[in-house]
Amino acid sequence: MPPPTLPPLAPAPLAVAALYRFVDLPDVASLRDPLEALCAENGITGTLLLAREGINGTVAGSEAAVSRLLAAPRHGPLFDGRLRDLDVKLSRASEPPFGRLKVRVKPEIVTFDHGATHPALAPANPVAPEAWNALLDTPDLLLIDTRNAFEVALGSFPGAVDPGTKRFSDFRTFVDGLDPAAHPRVAMFCTGGIRCEKAGAYMRARGFAQVHTLEGGILRYLETVPEAESRWSGDCFVFDGRIALGPALVERPDHAPETLR
Repeated sequence: MPPPTLPPLAPAPLAVAALYRFVDLPDVASLRDPLEALCAENGITGTLLLAREGINGTVAGSEAAVSRLLAAPRHGPLFDGRLRDLDVKLSRASEPPFGRLKVRVKPEIVTFDHGATHPALAPANPVAPEAWNALLDTPDLLLIDTRNAFEVALGSFPGAVDPGTKRFSDFRTFVDGLDPAAHPRVAMFCTGGIRCEKAGAYMRARGFAQVHTLEGGILRYLETVPEAESRWSGDCFVFDGRIALGPALVERPDHAPETLR
């Protein structure tokens, strides 16, 4: 996976990295403290979640600090090369989007079904952002927005089904109410790709034959696809102080924190 690049520095000097990777980490308990120390040494804020199934989080800091942090799991001895293919989306922030640092060990890196579903067991088919528009034109395609209702309210792909969930674990109930035979082609998307990897594996395990996911999620789509060609409508909610991002992952200052209420 090629290294991500940041948009130009001005006028937002802080770098923000949204990252995840599903990979077996049986030694997860011993990884937390050194990872937290590395973040603290570099003045990094945000949240990193570690679990037996991998790593997930969003962090912020100076461009140099974020670069040093990302180099450690990819090439340093802490993870022994297991995070060489870490999925990272980079954007910028004009103000610190997080108040502090949290590094936690959890049962899952994205809460879904207590670890029963693992993407490697029944993987969905990832579709590159450049090919996503063509997929949307597929006849009889069931397009699903796997995010929660308050996220969907800010923006989505037109025609996408909103499952109306309050939390990601509710998505299982939505899927269990669908007939695989009635939906031979399914496409789904989420913010950065992590929820789709879980949701896609869950659907494949329940008999849905063709399940496609937007590789890198909405963030990579907004980063990659020119605005003139984009099918995205609205803004993309992010779980930090910026609230939402638009095309090219630019902050949307018109969104105030009241949006969350």
